[in-house]
Amino acid sequence: MAKAEILSEIKEAEEKAKQMVEDAVEAKNKKISRARVEAREILRQAEDEAEKSADSSLRSAQEDIKAEREKIIDEGKKEADSLKGKASTNMDKAVEYLLNEFERSIYAQS
Repeated sequence: MAKAEILSEIKEAEEKAKQMVEDAVEAKNKKISRARVEAREILRQAEDEAEKSADSSLRSAQEDIKAEREKIIDEGKKEADSLKGKASTNMDKAVEYLLNEFERSIYAQS
């Protein structure tokens, strides 16, 4: 093999090696780019799921608050009705007591 031929093969091998390095760098950059795109998509999906979960929790809490509010109102109405009934009974007793006292004072003065 002649010197020129050996130099030509060395030069060709260097060109191939250089091309392989460039291809590897390009492939690496493409993989990094795809990984970044995937990472952004994963983050977006996670944010969407977190938002949906937060909305669901908020709706659930609002429903719980509404149910508790209605329960408190119902208990208040029942208690008010009970007090109203007791007041009515006491009113009748008070009127009867006052009439008796009035009658007794009239008879006592007579």
